[in-house]
Amino acid sequence: MSTSTKRNLSLIILDQEKFEQIHEASLHLMENVGMKIGGTRALKLLHDNGAVTTGDGLTIIPRGLVERALKSVPKELVLYTRDGEPSMKINNDNPVYFGTHADQLELVDPLSGIVRKFLRKDTAMMCKLADYLPNIHFILSVGMSSDVRPVVQSQITFLETVKHFSKTINFSTNDIEGLKDIIEIAAIVAGGLKNLQEKPFIFNYCEPISPLAHPNESTEKLYISAENRIPVVYMPYCMMGGTSPMSFAGTLAQCNADMLTGLVITQLVSEGAPFIYGSMPSVFDMRTTIGSYGAPEFHLLVAASSDLAAYYGIPFFGTAGCTDAKVLDEQAVVETTMELFSTMLSKANIVHDVGVMDHCNSVSPELVVLADEIIEGLKHYTQGVQVNTEELALDVIKEVGPGGHFLTNIHTLNNFKKVWYPSLFSRDMQNSNESQVKGKVREKIRSIMESHLVPQLDATILMELEKWNVKLETYQPTAQ
Repeated sequence: MSTSTKRNLSLIILDQEKFEQIHEASLHLMENVGMKIGGTRALKLLHDNGAVTTGDGLTIIPRGLVERALKSVPKELVLYTRDGEPSMKINNDNPVYFGTHADQLELVDPLSGIVRKFLRKDTAMMCKLADYLPNIHFILSVGMSSDVRPVVQSQITFLETVKHFSKTINFSTNDIEGLKDIIEIAAIVAGGLKNLQEKPFIFNYCEPISPLAHPNESTEKLYISAENRIPVVYMPYCMMGGTSPMSFAGTLAQCNADMLTGLVITQLVSEGAPFIYGSMPSVFDMRTTIGSYGAPEFHLLVAASSDLAAYYGIPFFGTAGCTDAKVLDEQAVVETTMELFSTMLSKANIVHDVGVMDHCNSVSPELVVLADEIIEGLKHYTQGVQVNTEELALDVIKEVGPGGHFLTNIHTLNNFKKVWYPSLFSRDMQNSNESQVKGKVREKIRSIMESHLVPQLDATILMELEKWNVKLETYQPTAQ
């Protein structure tokens, strides 16, 4: 199993009283305002279980359905590697796992520094990098390569990802057919759907449309994931002043209501279906009209959302290690570090978007490598301080005595490696007048590309994947 970051220090944004107020506000929205819900199958399930759709098309969801769903949803989730080995164990012990992207709209080229369109071939590079880095536990297969036809982008990207990445894969799809195809492809790799269900190495990512709208594609993706017992993240993206109220509490309540609606649907489809609480409450920047990925309010509210998930006992899908900056500059490093620090102190379990830049338009391999180093350092901070006889080391202090030193003491020899020694940052006695970090990052990327070997899939599986590749390459959508 991958080494997670066990945190002994934690940040509490919402206490029990605040949680109860936000929970009650979310139930109020579901029972009194209602949700705009699409999808025949999801609506039938809701109606059969006591929900009512009003004449204006809004579905009222009674709190009893929420309470039932909260009782049946699993409180622990184990995700696996491509080869069926336990990778991420997510529970109330609060481990944290980080992930980056297999593809994006744009790539900040690690050799030239130029921002360019993301190409299909870049997926192999991103996967190899993430496969090597010890603090990157999963990768997101999104479906955005510019040289792949949009109608099959999700499936093609997943094929490239599963061939070049041995850890856990988070995926999203451009349409419902893409989701069905990816589950079928993943089942081939796992040795059948039953094996995939028992040891899922994939988990799905889908979203409602804030505020309070759950279109057919969203509810169908929830439905298909639940009926196939594939873990699913439901992730409302609420921008204060744009798609949510210009207030922290109101935005949290709205995001929570949207998430709870997704939870109800999955549990009605299949009681006990694995579900992951997602929430992205950010700010709508009134000067630039972007949804910010670097705003301090964003990461405050993500941490608050992780508190909500912890009270419910549901695994939480967070966001960190990203920036609004276009290139790897001072802004990028400051925002990335602040976000990672906040997340490491929060109750987030699975954290995505490491290395994402330009408010989620691009991904930077250099920033992923740098973030891996930052995460390693933060692991040493969040371990906290233990106090016991061994840690107090009074016998060692007595042995050295007043005015002595500990350099040659056996206790130092046995324990000095417990502290963090960075590989990219400098602590040289005499530092250079110029930064060496970017050069070290690029050299590390070159080294990984040249020397790291991702375990290859079985030849029989590769043949089946190639059949899928041919099928997708020649696929022609049916005219509507």
